[in-house]
Amino acid sequence: MRIVALTSFLPAYQRVAEWTERNDHELVLVVTLPLGANQRYDAAAPPFVLDLPESVNVLITGKLRTVAAPVIEAMRPDLVISIAFPRLIPGEILTIPKYGAYNMHPSPLPAGRGPNPIRLVYEGAETIGATLHRTEAGFDTGAIMAQRERPLPADLTGATIFQSWGEMIGEVIEEGTAKAFAGDPGVPQDPALATQAPPFTDAERWLDLTEPAAVIRRKAAALNITAVTARVPLNGEAVLVREVHLEPSAGLPPGTVIEQRPDGWAAQAADAVVRLVTA
Repeated sequence: MRIVALTSFLPAYQRVAEWTERNDHELVLVVTLPLGANQRYDAAAPPFVLDLPESVNVLITGKLRTVAAPVIEAMRPDLVISIAFPRLIPGEILTIPKYGAYNMHPSPLPAGRGPNPIRLVYEGAETIGATLHRTEAGFDTGAIMAQRERPLPADLTGATIFQSWGEMIGEVIEEGTAKAFAGDPGVPQDPALATQAPPFTDAERWLDLTEPAAVIRRKAAALNITAVTARVPLNGEAVLVREVHLEPSAGLPPGTVIEQRPDGWAAQAADAVVRLVTA
């Protein structure tokens, strides 16, 4: 099959490339956005296209209707797939591929629609998920082709969530596209179960050391999926926290900073000590 991928994030491209190679499909075109689009996923990453193989056909444009759609049509794709692509795919593209257009969304839809699905974990979800769905006019609204949902990793960090996500993404792409090629229309989403996941505010990126330790760890993991953005105020400075680990309570008032350690700091939370591994 001839495949067109829309993405702005290297790990997402790699998942699609692995799937196409494994199934003897041909990735005929990668569409991405102009410089800076990948900063939504990792502000420290180099421009996305610099890491693509020289053999890959790449179209860089923000004009999806007037520029991308005609080029995609000329490539005669059997299927279009978007993953980590922060733009709504217009109807001019959706009608082109023989087997349709699909989007990979890292949440158990219809929960977590929108640009920040990890907000579900930040706000208390005990699972993470991934969904391949048909792309329709609204963000993350199309019929579900494949879905996975798993408990949060026992060693809860941004890196372990990202790893678990990667495994599920590979699975739903494999299963969902096979159904698409077989003519399966998918399962419609229930709008009554839909929740929205807007971006984090700047205030939400600050960890509150007086909260329960498990809450602090969960929020830090959610904030650090592709880049370290969780922070705490220590000694009058904003300190970036890469990981949070739990230790027995020291019986001190919540929020008390206990000591500095080689890898960061220890502080008393509401019910336990948190070891703050700094970036």
